[in-house]
Amino acid sequence: MTFGERGRGRDRLLAACGIAGPVVFTAAWLASSLVQTGHSAGAVQLSGLAAMDARDPQLMMAGFIGLGACSVAFGAALRRLPAAGSAGPWLVTTAGVATIAAGVFRRDHLLLTGPGFAGESWHNQVHDVVSAVAYGAMIAAPLVLSRSFGRDPDWAGLRRPLQVLALVSAASLALFASGAVQPWNAVVQRAAVTVPLTAEVLIAARMLAAGRRARVAAALRPAG
Repeated sequence: MTFGERGRGRDRLLAACGIAGPVVFTAAWLASSLVQTGHSAGAVQLSGLAAMDARDPQLMMAGFIGLGACSVAFGAALRRLPAAGSAGPWLVTTAGVATIAAGVFRRDHLLLTGPGFAGESWHNQVHDVVSAVAYGAMIAAPLVLSRSFGRDPDWAGLRRPLQVLALVSAASLALFASGAVQPWNAVVQRAAVTVPLTAEVLIAARMLAAGRRARVAAALRPAG
């Protein structure tokens, strides 16, 4: 049984969250990057855009919370898709919860270094932990889902693209963590986050397309 055959309006809404979340998050960091006076659009890390001393931090906070909530909803949609297995949806949900927490427990400062930076607050430390969880789950989810999809002929076409996107994201995140590309580190971080979100969009689009095909087939099926 496919996603489209099981689902109706609620399932389509949950699947669409896999597209809405990345769009909201990307729009948030684009807008927030542009309003940080005295800094170029790619100079501040994503967490810094929501920091206590950032300008209009609510923009990036909304991005984190919006993405997280949509990821939790999308994880629920994946749990209703037999081809997705169980581990992949769990990772998507975990990433969503951790992303919400990253938006609530904010970093102290826009930048990582500067005058008067004496220690970190407790919420800054929580932010660092939940951000690491979100990164790990976001990268692992496409890899796990690619394996599950590979066992289903209807979904096997997503296996290779998801693997490539996950590996590119992992490589970008490793480059970001190394700090080897300063002063472009924040730009690399944006790429490291955008790539797994692209994987989420691909899966969501495939789910919605499968649902449309199932509805058309049901409409054309003779009564009885």
